[in-house]
Amino acid sequence: MAGIEPDHTEIATEFGSSGSNQSGMRAHNERLVLTILRRHGALPKAKIARITGLSAQTVSVIMRALEADGLIVRGEKLRGKIGQPSVPMQLNPEGALFLGLKVGRRSAELTLVDFVGQVRAHDSRTYRFPTPAETLAFVQSATAGMLDELPGDLRHRVSGMGIAIPYFLWEWAETIGIDPREMATWKDFDLRAEVEKMFDFPVYLGNDATSACGAELVFGTSDLPPDFLYFYIGYFVGGGIVLNGAVYEGSRGNAGAIGPFPVIDSRGVTRQLVDVASLIGLERRQAEAHGDVSALWDSPDTWNINRDIVDDWLNEAIPALATTVLGTVSIIDFPRVIVDGQLPEPLRAEIVARIDKELQQRNLSGLTAPEISQGTIGRRARSLGAASLPLARKFMLE
Repeated sequence: MAGIEPDHTEIATEFGSSGSNQSGMRAHNERLVLTILRRHGALPKAKIARITGLSAQTVSVIMRALEADGLIVRGEKLRGKIGQPSVPMQLNPEGALFLGLKVGRRSAELTLVDFVGQVRAHDSRTYRFPTPAETLAFVQSATAGMLDELPGDLRHRVSGMGIAIPYFLWEWAETIGIDPREMATWKDFDLRAEVEKMFDFPVYLGNDATSACGAELVFGTSDLPPDFLYFYIGYFVGGGIVLNGAVYEGSRGNAGAIGPFPVIDSRGVTRQLVDVASLIGLERRQAEAHGDVSALWDSPDTWNINRDIVDDWLNEAIPALATTVLGTVSIIDFPRVIVDGQLPEPLRAEIVARIDKELQQRNLSGLTAPEISQGTIGRRARSLGAASLPLARKFMLE
């Protein structure tokens, strides 16, 4: 992140290895430099050489190549020090563009972001439940509209699309009150392959909550530890894991899927976290009280919901979230847990504070309670996380 003056040794450790001066490692070294600039902001060539262990000549060659490709640009000269003023190099916002598609239980979103994570365009569609046909139609029309609005010299800079979607989407039909037969078409539908047929750029697919975790890692504005656990509270609650500065997906791509985590509700019944800490529970309470649930989805930044309904949901969700935190940190000693979601910012802050307070009241013998903090992306974390998939694959160290 810009403005941080990191310790050089810690940076080299964070990225797993120093650079290599061998010509065959050019792609690795370029990704290393781009990753360092993304995490820590503009840096002069001499400092990059010290961080990576690469020779000054090798760094100069890499920087010239990246500048020629339009991926980095020169910043303002740094004056006031002994010797010639140094010129920091920084990421070029227009160096590459990425599309991120989020397919959720209630809505689909498409976001176009630039190389530094700024949103250039956004479109969305709500529905009672998602279908493959409607999703493809939305992707085609929304993408065409965004590309048509781009200046001609930027269209060739679109480097890929990422898709963030809940895995096993068809298995959640009954939970959201839909006839399983209406969701069954997803079981044998290859969304990534079908979307890729429409365009001449690569398409990547990831779990929605894991992708949101990736957005915090790639585009977030807080100083992150190399290891952390991530919660995203949306229509369903999900999560992600970061180890050694990279998203850990697991052998089946489902690591950090906290939704099925077993918890005990207020009646002493064992249930899954998704049943008690997701917005679907809040939606049900709102529906029972008022019938209309649009307040949760039409204006996610400012809810107009009776506080008693929110409190009733929180009183069940907070203990369950705290239990999940303790369960996960007992396996991996995470120093921090980040909580984000499709929630108004004041409510996210309240949830963070209440989880922390709940943990202080639990038996922590043998454990070190992690720091609980807010995510910095918010409700668009999943679509931005989707956009981070092609960015990470093509321009960062895995």
